[in-house]
Amino acid sequence: MVNVKAHINNIALSHTIFDLPFAFMGAILASSGRVELWTLFLIALAVTSGRAAALAIDNLADLEFDKLQPRLAYRAMVKGEISRREAKIFIGLCLIIMVVTVAQLPPICLQLLPLAAVPFIIYPFTKRFTGFCHVFLGVAISMAPAGGWVAAGGEIFSPAVIFLCLAVILWMAGFDAMYGAQDEEFDKSQGLHSLATEFGAEKAFFISKIFHVLCVICFAAVGVTLNLGILYFVGVLIATVTLIYQHKIISPTDFSQVTQKYFMRNGIVSVAICLCTWLNFY
Repeated sequence: MVNVKAHINNIALSHTIFDLPFAFMGAILASSGRVELWTLFLIALAVTSGRAAALAIDNLADLEFDKLQPRLAYRAMVKGEISRREAKIFIGLCLIIMVVTVAQLPPICLQLLPLAAVPFIIYPFTKRFTGFCHVFLGVAISMAPAGGWVAAGGEIFSPAVIFLCLAVILWMAGFDAMYGAQDEEFDKSQGLHSLATEFGAEKAFFISKIFHVLCVICFAAVGVTLNLGILYFVGVLIATVTLIYQHKIISPTDFSQVTQKYFMRNGIVSVAICLCTWLNFY
């Protein structure tokens, strides 16, 4: 019998909050707020199934390391609740759902799908050779707003979507670098890489701050480029305050506040900007 709860644990379903709002935001911006509900449903299904497959691939690729990391003892595959075979079947089913769903969207979406999938396939292995693996994760997450934008009829090389994707890349890379810094010693012992292993936790945090400053600038540039109203910039302000607060409660020498609550609080950024983007058109 399929252990549904274990699979939900394995793909950290709640973490969809980091990419789905940006996918919706991309669609809302591309359509000037007139995106159809059916299109939003297809976007949600495609992003959720694709992300589920990607995270299952990541956990499968890192299983040998995760079993040695006490912090990750709660994970379903580490606990043996999901076998490698079950994980591969799950990945296959999610990929089928994603492809079938994307096929219901404009043809350009299916044509670009292989390109969008590359970052998700590459990311799990980047920590084996580069400290900038966090940026690869950001690129993977940025496929959500790019996909939403194209699905709603947006031009592929519009400055607005480029700024939006850059903002998401920088946001996720900075956040992930801070979160990953707590594993500096473990990663070094296993020959894994992160900004912390390459430059030390203190410099990793400094780089994260730069990423997040640039991230806010890019979010603002989206609003300026599309001539959005004050409500959009309220969302940018909420995101900025959230990031400042996140940087204040943890430091390179104190990770005591790096809890699940801290992790999920970053979702305020995606939800606030998405919601304010939608309100901007109403």
